[in-house]
Amino acid sequence: MSTGGEGEAPAPLRVLVVDDQRLIRDGIASLLGARPGITVLGTAPDGREAIAKTLELRPDVVLMDVRMPGMDGVEAAAVLSAEAPECRVVMLTTFDDEEYVVQALRAGACGYLLKDLPADELARAVRLAHAGVAQLDASVTRTLAASLPAPGPPRQQPPDAALSPREIDILRLVARGRTNREIAAELYLSEGTVKNHVSHILARLGLRDRTQAALHARDLGVL
Repeated sequence: MSTGGEGEAPAPLRVLVVDDQRLIRDGIASLLGARPGITVLGTAPDGREAIAKTLELRPDVVLMDVRMPGMDGVEAAAVLSAEAPECRVVMLTTFDDEEYVVQALRAGACGYLLKDLPADELARAVRLAHAGVAQLDASVTRTLAASLPAPGPPRQQPPDAALSPREIDILRLVARGRTNREIAAELYLSEGTVKNHVSHILARLGLRDRTQAALHARDLGVL
């Protein structure tokens, strides 16, 4: 494996593809394996084998279907989140149902994508997931947004949240899918200030990314 020294190419990103339909998993593996900088270590037909192969092969990213016989992708993602936290799990499915999305994200998945996306976008999503950037399909984002309650008057901040009123405003907008630039424009702040606030919110609440922040905001009732 490359040590990243001067003049050396970076080590390829290692991927495991999990899907109960052989034609689909082999097709995805073939498409990703043809992309530069990506190596497909193998495939698995269900959650149990995905866990075993992940612990054996230590991939950087696991592309996981949601609905599979035996152990589904959500269950497997929860196990991998605990036993292989360095591995990024991205759900790749045909289902954009809100319940599946929320369950998968709560289980530790760092992304939720639909199978109809182009191969180049899938490869990009895998690279971003490895870099720690959460990925949600556009239709999945719309599904989550539609499930959120209509904006109402601010609710009392829970005492254990320890966020300022300004941070609660920003958390509310993050939960509604706003970018840092959009939040800055809406609250008349600089984009850098918003970025700092978001980082502070994630650190204060012990959250990994904006997706978890959105789920947490709904739990806190600040929407």
